Amino acid sequence: MSATARYPFSAVVGMDDLKLALLVNAVSPAVGGVLVRGEKGTAKSTAVRALATLLPDQQAVAGCRFGCDPDAPDPECPDGPHPAGAVPEDRPARLVELPVGASEDRLVGSLDIERALTEGVTAFEPGLLAAAHRGVLYVDEVNLLHDHLVDLMLDAAAMGTCHVEREGVSVRHAARFILVGTMNPEEGELRPQLLDRFGLTVEVAATRDPAERAEVVRRRLAFETDPAGFAAGFQHEERELAERIRAARKRLPGVVLTDAALRQVTAVCAAFEVDGLRADIVTARAAMALAAWRDRTEVTSDDVRDAARLSLPHRRRRDPFDAPGLDEDRLSDALQEAGEQDPKGPEDDPDGPGSPDGGGQGGDGDDGGDGNGGDGGGQGPAPEAGEAREDDDGRDGGPEESAQEGEAPADPPPGRPQERPAGEDGENEQRKGAGAGGEQSSEAGETFRPRLFSVKGIGAGAPGRRSRAETPFGRASGARRPGEGRGPLHLTATLRAAAPHQRARGRTGAGLVLRRGDLREAVREGREGNLVLFCVDASGSMAARQRMRAVKGAVLSLLLDAYQRRDKVGLVTFRGREGRVELPPTSSVEAGARRLHDLRTGGRTPLAAGLLQAADVLRVERLRDARRRPLLVLVTDGRATHGGLDDALRAAAWIGAQDVQTVVVDCESGPVRLGLAERLAAQAGGEAVRLEELGAEALTGLVRGTRGRVA
Repeated sequence: MSATARYPFSAVVGMDDLKLALLVNAVSPAVGGVLVRGEKGTAKSTAVRALATLLPDQQAVAGCRFGCDPDAPDPECPDGPHPAGAVPEDRPARLVELPVGASEDRLVGSLDIERALTEGVTAFEPGLLAAAHRGVLYVDEVNLLHDHLVDLMLDAAAMGTCHVEREGVSVRHAARFILVGTMNPEEGELRPQLLDRFGLTVEVAATRDPAERAEVVRRRLAFETDPAGFAAGFQHEERELAERIRAARKRLPGVVLTDAALRQVTAVCAAFEVDGLRADIVTARAAMALAAWRDRTEVTSDDVRDAARLSLPHRRRRDPFDAPGLDEDRLSDALQEAGEQDPKGPEDDPDGPGSPDGGGQGGDGDDGGDGNGGDGGGQGPAPEAGEAREDDDGRDGGPEESAQEGEAPADPPPGRPQERPAGEDGENEQRKGAGAGGEQSSEAGETFRPRLFSVKGIGAGAPGRRSRAETPFGRASGARRPGEGRGPLHLTATLRAAAPHQRARGRTGAGLVLRRGDLREAVREGREGNLVLFCVDASGSMAARQRMRAVKGAVLSLLLDAYQRRDKVGLVTFRGREGRVELPPTSSVEAGARRLHDLRTGGRTPLAAGLLQAADVLRVERLRDARRRPLLVLVTDGRATHGGLDDALRAAAWIGAQDVQTVVVDCESGPVRLGLAERLAAQAGGEAVRLEELGAEALTGLVRGTRGRVA
């Protein structure tokens, strides 16, 4: 055993679900891989890297860069065709790691530039997908990988082939591998469409048992002191696991998915209302792999239960604000109902598994019921009319405060939530939300699809979906001489620059004579993600009746839009005497939704302090990442009852002088408007938009006309 031995798989303490999901994929790669979600420092990467050492050794055609099986070579292999009886070579199963900063060329392969320039031939240089064929492809921090690369990787994993059409190269090669991705949800989520492409998912967290934590530390220290000796102590367990995987692979083709087990699979997927049929197929495959792993020839209800626990949690999330997890009681009920069915027909197996073994084990992943408890549900009861607390300056929240008890409320403007009539629910909500010092907490209003807010100009920030930018991905919009940060080579432009000088350079033969000055790099235009900083007025004037409910619904809508456009988000609030950073800029919109849900209101309005706090956050973030352009969204009615309006206007002007693009969401209501928010927007060089118009067609291109900073 070498000094660079990997940490043994059998030495990982706890993490039973993670190890089971990895072993299921080792038995049946057709399950579709596993996504491991969890906080940092939970042995995610250690377990994945240890899995590769358990996979059986394999034979490959000697000299084939694509690892073809000599018994069944790929007929379309670019290095083929391989003759019958090709010379085999033994090799271990490969573990290929895809770094976050990888390019598309590195992933799928590209034209072999050296051979193209020296030999004048079109040759293909394989990428990481070809290297991972018949092995494991591991992507750490998969949520930070660009969506374009994630799409390519998941397409190859689903089809078992990789198609490359670029730079005059047209290649198809086999790419069947076990896909494993790890991520920290605090750094941002994957889109639901991408989550669905992973076969299984596992939530991992560090154990809270002191004895188990002590054992983890003890083993890790022993491994770091003597890696080879530590690994040698687990050789017996590792050999047993490897042999069990080989036996399960041989047993898998003979495993029977009975009609009773299939009814349970489909009943569970229907009970959790997952979209499409991929969940049913993955659950069935995982259940069959579990049966083979457990040395059975038929799928039982226990296999279906465990397969559903691994294959469904990430598929029932339709919204980034939905809580992850699976309701174990609901799962047991669905299995039991499907098991109690007794369809008539000779094909039914009377001895097939019918019901679970007594309700299963209660898990911590209970999502709390029917899934309607998300932050953005907008179904919370409204406070009763007339009970809202006024601001200290004596102003109320608008004309709706004068509505008489028993009168039907007027229809709300477009984009505003429908007001619920006052009653017992409103009284209970008011009593529950009122805190010390007159503080209140309200539920969020209904969410909607807001207009696109984008920053003017062409930036160069992190890839995303909001503003125009030069990115490593996207369409080629031109070529230029290489700068300090050299981009991908633009082959056509390079050859075009070198062609007129070949005779003067004494070219002979088929080779092309190149000079450094001939090189051109490709300029690609795509979209970038921005820093969207919300600065929200949480004073007493915003707490009046339905106003804060509508504000929370609007900010949640903008948060969801930021999630879809791959932005970083931050939240600053101001009330009383100061501004406060509720959420430092992060890629996790879930964290922003939680902070917004818990936001309490009341007190005076320190507008200037809130703007200065937001400016300080933007200043620090610019030092950390100068390429990510900011967008400040100020949500306020423009009143400044602490510090004065003049100070607030000066703060807004200072922010505008820093080339920060600003959008002011005007929450002022009533027949008479003071226009304070519009004055703030004018001082900041931005634009104001009324709260009720956030989702209206009138906002088309609103922010595109405002000035912005080009990184």
